[in-house]
Amino acid sequence: MPSRDASELASRLAQGAEAVCRRYLSNGRREGRYWLVGDARNAPGRSMFVRLKGSDSGRGAAGKWTDAATGEHGDLLDVIRESLGLADFKDVSDEARRFLSMPQPTSEPHERRIQAVPAAGGSAEAARRLVSMSRPIPGTLVETYLRARAITAMHETGCLRCHPRCYYRPEHGPTETWPAMIATVTDLKGKLTGAHRTWLDPGGFSEAHLGRAPIDTPRRAMGELLGHAVRFGGCCDVMAAGEGIETMLSQRTVLPAMPALAALSAAHLSAILFPDTLRRLYIARDNDPAGEGAVATLIERTNAAGIEAMVLTPRLGDFNEDLRLLGADALRGILRVQIAAQDVERFMTLAA
Repeated sequence: MPSRDASELASRLAQGAEAVCRRYLSNGRREGRYWLVGDARNAPGRSMFVRLKGSDSGRGAAGKWTDAATGEHGDLLDVIRESLGLADFKDVSDEARRFLSMPQPTSEPHERRIQAVPAAGGSAEAARRLVSMSRPIPGTLVETYLRARAITAMHETGCLRCHPRCYYRPEHGPTETWPAMIATVTDLKGKLTGAHRTWLDPGGFSEAHLGRAPIDTPRRAMGELLGHAVRFGGCCDVMAAGEGIETMLSQRTVLPAMPALAALSAAHLSAILFPDTLRRLYIARDNDPAGEGAVATLIERTNAAGIEAMVLTPRLGDFNEDLRLLGADALRGILRVQIAAQDVERFMTLAA
């Protein structure tokens, strides 16, 4: 069975996790008990960490990795697949066996082929296929989810779609399906480069999960994310940027005419690309250490580019908390005193 073969190979790879990382994630480096690198495709950076030492199984097992920028996670077989761009289990298995100096099996039955990977996992092509299988949000659980979070800014949300049964792979156990909000990630020219999934609870909104599915990682991104974003409205000389989709839609509830983008994480917020027309950027920060770091980096970059940067700070943890718990009028007041006077009339009313 492929699952038994995969489990055995993953276990053996985990016993030499550092050697695997040095071979397939050569752009990273060891720091303590972890190997740090940009992502599973061996990009430079530090957002992905691989546990080098740990238990044989479970959450803290050696060989397990998590990408803090996207929420994706997996084992060392996934590292081999992603770093080499492989799609078939046979190819991944053969490469793992070569690395481990294990004999190749004498036959490869049809069942050894991965069935659930229509394109290289995490690729832009996989993101395009996911988006094509989803539908617009009006009348769907996605619209219900957003309204439950007090978001009423549904204009210019063509980048959001609904998938009724989106696959979710937990760290342990079989693949599950949940309804999901699918957000398209695009570059400055509008080309789709990735997608973001927010799995939703079909049972409705609760304060415990805020409407998201009760799973370990209800948000994950895929594709090419660096520099790109989920975009609401066409950019002009002024725009706003922040981390989360809900954060930026909350802001647009009271600043409906201001173009906005969601970078999906603090790390990606600090790396967004600027349109040539941009003259003033409002940075919608989250009240946490990661948000502070992203703001500092982004201000340095805007200064170097000759763009004025103004920071928007929520009263609570983020702007959706302000909207849900304090109300739209309070959020309007919070933002009114933080934006330039000439932008109040321009962006606080939606053009007919």
